[in-house]
Amino acid sequence: MLELKPEKPDDWWEVEALFDLCFAPGREALSSYRLREGIAPVPGLSLVARDESGILAGAIRFWPVRVGGAATLLLGPVAVHPTHQGEGLGGVLIRDALDAARAEGWQRVMLVGDAPYYVRFGFTPLNDIQMPPPTNPDRVLGQALNDGAWDGVTGEVTRWWQDEH
Repeated sequence: MLELKPEKPDDWWEVEALFDLCFAPGREALSSYRLREGIAPVPGLSLVARDESGILAGAIRFWPVRVGGAATLLLGPVAVHPTHQGEGLGGVLIRDALDAARAEGWQRVMLVGDAPYYVRFGFTPLNDIQMPPPTNPDRVLGQALNDGAWDGVTGEVTRWWQDEH
């Protein structure tokens, strides 16, 4: 049995090790990491899943960004330890985290990922959004957490400044 909890500061390096295990070397060179650099994940929305022994099984993080000036959540990374892959844990992390984001009043979320995987969670292509290069525009996906939240939101994805609230 796995338990989901908000990520705590003490979880940071263990979660980073999981991301290193699950993603290719050089993951931090991606454009999404430049948007995250020096910015803290959104408190309470980044989750960890642990088994009954306390061993980390999965994690998901959200980061604040701006899209055409509009406050937006950037989902990612989300990772599941290889010993728990195929159990649906990634889906549980995504759904629970999106529910928490909606409850916290966030309007929209975006990510850079594989459309065939993320469409099952309600993500669709964001054709009028420009991620910093190099990003394949076909991998830029979004979801409105409230009806119409993406209406009229277009333009560049830019950094959120640490001192913003």
